[in-house]
Amino acid sequence: MAADAAARVVVRPPNWLGDAVLALPALAAIRRHFPAAHLTIAAVLAVAAVFNELTPAAPDQVIELPATSAGVKALLRLGRYDVGVLFPNSFRSAWQIYRAGVRERWGYPTAGRGLLLTRRSGRAPAPSPHQSDYYRALVRGLDLVCGDEPPAVAPSKVSAQEAEILLTRAGYAGGPLVVLLPGAAYGQAKQWPPARMAELASRLVSDRGAVCVLAGAAHDRPAARAIESWLRARTPAARSRVIDLVGRTSLGALTAVLARAAVCVSNDSGGMHLASAVGRPVVAIFGPTNEKATRPAGDHDLILESVFCRPCMLRDCPIDHRCMTRITVERVFDAASRRLAEAGVA
Repeated sequence: MAADAAARVVVRPPNWLGDAVLALPALAAIRRHFPAAHLTIAAVLAVAAVFNELTPAAPDQVIELPATSAGVKALLRLGRYDVGVLFPNSFRSAWQIYRAGVRERWGYPTAGRGLLLTRRSGRAPAPSPHQSDYYRALVRGLDLVCGDEPPAVAPSKVSAQEAEILLTRAGYAGGPLVVLLPGAAYGQAKQWPPARMAELASRLVSDRGAVCVLAGAAHDRPAARAIESWLRARTPAARSRVIDLVGRTSLGALTAVLARAAVCVSNDSGGMHLASAVGRPVVAIFGPTNEKATRPAGDHDLILESVFCRPCMLRDCPIDHRCMTRITVERVFDAASRRLAEAGVA
């Protein structure tokens, strides 16, 4: 379908935060291809809010998808869309837009869904050098022009105000912010030990005069509690300069908090990619996952240990978690300190 023939376009972005951020250049290509169309991004609850921030995707509408296929079908049918572009590879996602009456259905012909698609992208590069390239290949295979620009997000005014309120109520009165993202949705194996993250926070406070903000989703609270327990027991003075916002921010407020950071220290997580997209330097700690495929885009520090078993891609380590436990606090502290020095704040 020609760009000028599509009045209403719906896009299903990836379902995970990190992937949704990495797909932003491809989403921007869709926006450019359909400049006059009404563009809707229909996303799962976990990622929908990121598209309400300032991104090159620039949707006219963002809708949160219900949990059931019947609900998704009904909601999409109301939109009377001419074109639907699928980033998820599942048969279910293609079946839903087919059942919703979307006339043109574009995507990768994966999971046996090729017959449900009216335009099929060529097969993705295998192995893809980076996950963002996988999404670029998707839209290029649909004959859309997609550049090599990195993912970019900026917080909206509302999100910036929300972050300001949260930080002020938590007692932040100034000083260099270091955001620590101690969790990871994929599994425990992706998490640097919380005691190490706590010791890092203590050193950044005492040696670099930083204010550390713990951030992340509700499922990261156990890691945050472990960090706070360590600080209370070992360095209570440093605890007063560590702000716990884990599970207390909206996705928009998290975006705005990250945008204020001098540096972000993170496991391989969606928050890591969000920090990179808002233009902050990231010290990224990699354990079982493949840094070649999911590293943050741009100039960042990758901290990893070359052990025989990585990248294993396992959620839980069956041996001694050596890929993470051999990463010392000193290495991460030195990388964060260099970034603070480059920012002129330490």
